[in-house]
Amino acid sequence: MRILLFGANGQVGRETAALAAARGVDLVGVDRARADIADPVAVARLFAEVAPTLAINAAAYTAVDRAESEPEAATRGNATGPGVLAERCARLGVPLIHISTDYVFDGTKAGAYVEADPIAPLGVYGRTKAAGEAAVRAAGERHVILRTSWVYGVHGANFLKTMLRLAGERDRLTIVADQRGCPTATRDIAEALLAVARQMEAGTARFGTYHFAGCGVTTWHGFARAIISAAARHTGRTPEVAAITTADYPTPARRPANSELDSSLFERTFRYRAAPWETRVREIVDALLAPQPVETP
Repeated sequence: MRILLFGANGQVGRETAALAAARGVDLVGVDRARADIADPVAVARLFAEVAPTLAINAAAYTAVDRAESEPEAATRGNATGPGVLAERCARLGVPLIHISTDYVFDGTKAGAYVEADPIAPLGVYGRTKAAGEAAVRAAGERHVILRTSWVYGVHGANFLKTMLRLAGERDRLTIVADQRGCPTATRDIAEALLAVARQMEAGTARFGTYHFAGCGVTTWHGFARAIISAAARHTGRTPEVAAITTADYPTPARRPANSELDSSLFERTFRYRAAPWETRVREIVDALLAPQPVETP
């Protein structure tokens, strides 16, 4: 198995590359500087150079609010680029794993979203990600689209790291409490991607669209409280975490009130289940805040 990973410098890409290296998986990671996924010539050249047996697309335009004023850039990263990759993969017979998002839904469902639920994105980001899914499907059948949500980890910018920074600067935080979802650690996403890759390599993968998210549901407020609690063991700081409504914190892009994803189909198919989100929060906070051992000469 030789994996070509796009978006290698993002938080999911870095975690996946590290896990692949630890497992002895042959993976070539590339960033936008090496190949813009929306550039067919650059993508074709890279596939010829690397000769992968499968590809993973973790590259995306993820600035949800900025997308409202930059629809062309969001479309290029989230719709055009995945279409280019999927067409190249289909032409070469290389299966593709493409990462998508809960933002393809409008958040009005009472319970967890399943794969068959109709999509209805609320903003530019969600619409361009939905268009990317459609482009991947149109190019061929040998793909897995993996929708995930509320992504956090040790790399890159994310909600957990923002909360750690603010907890060190403020005595009171105000966090939205009327949006719910499943926080998903990049470690679990990396494990899920490699689980899919193994079945693709073995020729046993069931292609299609799947949901994969952390185990358990919370609100942004609950997520923040868990982060602050885990951090307090290292910092001793316990700032107040006050609950507010979405209306109290207006943003350019509308967010789904419900981002809960049902991951049971993925678990049955690929035999991997994400860890409880609270467990991963503690692990990641410890990794970021625990004193590092001093090497002696």
